[in-house]
Amino acid sequence: MTLPRRELAPAKLNLTLHVTGQRADGYHLLDSLVVFLQVADVVQIDAGPLSLALTGPFAAGLAGDADNLCLKAARLAGREAAITLEKNLPVASGIGGGSADAAAVLRALGCRPEHPETLGADVPVCLEGRPARMQGVGEMLTPVPSLPTLHLVLVNPLQSLSTPAVFSAMTRRDNPAMPDALPEFPDTDAVISFLDTCRNDLQAPAISLLPVIADCLSALDASGARLSRMSGSGATCFGIFADRDSAERAKSRIGAENPDWWVVASGLASAPATH
Repeated sequence: MTLPRRELAPAKLNLTLHVTGQRADGYHLLDSLVVFLQVADVVQIDAGPLSLALTGPFAAGLAGDADNLCLKAARLAGREAAITLEKNLPVASGIGGGSADAAAVLRALGCRPEHPETLGADVPVCLEGRPARMQGVGEMLTPVPSLPTLHLVLVNPLQSLSTPAVFSAMTRRDNPAMPDALPEFPDTDAVISFLDTCRNDLQAPAISLLPVIADCLSALDASGARLSRMSGSGATCFGIFADRDSAERAKSRIGAENPDWWVVASGLASAPATH
């Protein structure tokens, strides 16, 4: 394998997230429609003993993490590598940053482990990097029908939120799944019509722990989002807008009114490619 290799680690977005049960071992059963965005971390793999260097605007959030998922991924691949992670996505923000980074390391090393979910529930879907229905504890993936162009704005208040705490705050864990068969999505209207019938079952418990999430959703709605929702276990929220100009205007407005928040506009990513 020729090194160095550079791999994008796109943000993962849960358009839906239904929590449908809990196994005896404590792992929750999920049913989620997942897409990937153009905003991304960047992983570079060079020859050398196993190491991790951090750069980027959110590198400080990972400082002192001796057991980073990138290192775990390299160990799972059985490879020595000098890893540089450009951290452009907020840490622990519900958009799969750590899982996306681990998946990027695996892709760059040419490794497809048999059970990538051992690294985290989002790692299998991030390893594929394509729109999918994710079920079980993250290991069951079904490609979804082609999605139209989506114009999205992401908002994160840059306040930490513990995923285990969010799951613990749930009052019900046996919620209904999505329909057995997903519809076709010929346009944005079809996507929004379907999403209106779905949920993120972690949104309410997350808001109970971090009320500013509700402010993020309100800001998206006030800026013209056709649909707003939280992704993953939070605290990142997203809004779907009518077109690129509307999304850019919303990004500018929300960012100006909330300078301490992370606010970006993004479209959907293409399939991952190693460089």
